[in-house]
Amino acid sequence: MAITNVTPDYSVDGQIDASQVDDIKASGFKTIICNRPDEESGAVAHAIIKKEVKKQGLAFHYMPIAGSGITADNVADLAKIWDGLEKPVLAYCRSGRRAEVVFQQAQLAKPVTSSGASKSNHAPTRVVIVGGGAAGISTASSLMERSTDVAITIIDPSDVHAYQPGWTMVGGGIFNPEDTVRTMASQIPGGVKWIKKAVTGFQPKKNQVLVEGGEAIDYDQLVVCPGLTLDWQAIDGLEETLGRNGVTSNYRFDLAPYTWELVTGMKSGKAIFTQPAMPIKCAGAPQKAMYLSSDHWLRQGVLDQIDIDFCNAGGVLFGVKEYVPALMEYVEKYNANLSFNSNLIAIDGKKKTATFAVTDADGKTKKVKKTFDMIHVCPPQKNHAFVSESPLADGAGWVDVDQASLQHKRYANIWSLGDAANTPNAKTAAAVRQQAPIVAENLLAVAAGSPPPFQSPQNRECPNFAPQQGQSYAY
Repeated sequence: MAITNVTPDYSVDGQIDASQVDDIKASGFKTIICNRPDEESGAVAHAIIKKEVKKQGLAFHYMPIAGSGITADNVADLAKIWDGLEKPVLAYCRSGRRAEVVFQQAQLAKPVTSSGASKSNHAPTRVVIVGGGAAGISTASSLMERSTDVAITIIDPSDVHAYQPGWTMVGGGIFNPEDTVRTMASQIPGGVKWIKKAVTGFQPKKNQVLVEGGEAIDYDQLVVCPGLTLDWQAIDGLEETLGRNGVTSNYRFDLAPYTWELVTGMKSGKAIFTQPAMPIKCAGAPQKAMYLSSDHWLRQGVLDQIDIDFCNAGGVLFGVKEYVPALMEYVEKYNANLSFNSNLIAIDGKKKTATFAVTDADGKTKKVKKTFDMIHVCPPQKNHAFVSESPLADGAGWVDVDQASLQHKRYANIWSLGDAANTPNAKTAAAVRQQAPIVAENLLAVAAGSPPPFQSPQNRECPNFAPQQGQSYAY
């Protein structure tokens, strides 16, 4: 057991078994609450625990909380019976987290009494997070680590949470596809509500998020991090030939295995790897596909028989110049040809021909056709329409935030991070790792009526949030 005392009358623990009930009684507990659903993987049926609890003369309540999130009914049920419970109480779930959060919310939901039985009569801050990817899950976890006075809702329509960097490894024959995905329900932190619907728009003046079906979700604080969308349609003929005719992309779960199939089957011929204009997810991924493929051909002794072409819409190999010398060593090792300012605009899969818009030093653009036996395509990428066409977007369609505070420039209770924000960093999970704690710290401060601790001098449009003397604006 790893019992955590929340208050003198209430403690929580992870999953217990019947053999531990005797020790629980010896510790002085009078009531045991099971918050873990029987159907949850790894759970011990509550009836087994209940039988031993009753045998020991203790009270038992089965009040399951689904892993998808604590509901208003869960909170109300505990608040309703709390005063009548024989105390102290031990509640358990998988880790103890759901049991702790539902108690905190139940106490906040109860009015303050003359005996001081409840902590507060104010409702927890309603935080709505749009997006259940790395940014959304990280932000929810960061908030919960810092406060129990939040009621968090994640809105995301997907059944699956994907580790997208792993798809590059699938295309390189290193990972199995199934190792890169989990169910969304398994990734939502305990105590967080999940609305499995698509967002259709925002009404920031009403503090509402609109979802499919016309429903409006109210919030006190909003975090926008739905990622971005892959614009396959921007390349003429691409969608019709993806997954066949030697046309592949590690940017899709179902296509990454085809990349490895093409690589292992290729003994000679022409291989093209493309990169569109920025911004894109993980700017290094198009090159990684080339390097992993080339390494396989080198180890198989066929590299000399394969002509490799890296066609980049940009003018340099990589945006961080310090990395370029090391990358060039691999370009030279694999004898790859670099074609800069070459933007893929069309593919004819049956004819195995790719058309590029190539811009010369004078700024003149011409179309150049290249044949291929295999082509790995990185598609152009853009923000979701429900973001880019919303009041939250800047002129380029990205959520308009201050680059240091990640607070919206016009709406003080809106935040954004990850791929959807207009921050200048690369759109990677590595960026999210640093951004999520910034959003959590700033959001909680603003919700409490204080200035955000991380902000920049340029963030003047949100009233009452001037930077404090001596603050650091770096993150």
